[in-house]
Amino acid sequence: MKAVITVTGKDKVGIIAMASAECAKYGANIVDISQTVLNEYFAMIMLVSLDGLNVDFSVFADEMNKAGGACGVDIRVMHEDIFNSMHRI
Repeated sequence: MKAVITVTGKDKVGIIAMASAECAKYGANIVDISQTVLNEYFAMIMLVSLDGLNVDFSVFADEMNKAGGACGVDIRVMHEDIFNSMHRI
């Protein structure tokens, strides 16, 4: 299973390091990543594999969001099922 993680906020040093370290801490493997800086704003999308996740998905999503808040960015974690269900409409 996979999840899509978005990270947005004012650009500063260490955002990618923080997000990737948090993923590693919970066993989520980054499969693909795209990031850009628009003026002073940072935007990143990561596709992560949840196969090695060592906590429940909801805990992972909450902890990622908390870590983002502590760093001053917004982190959202969306399970791939959200996108798969949209395809069926």
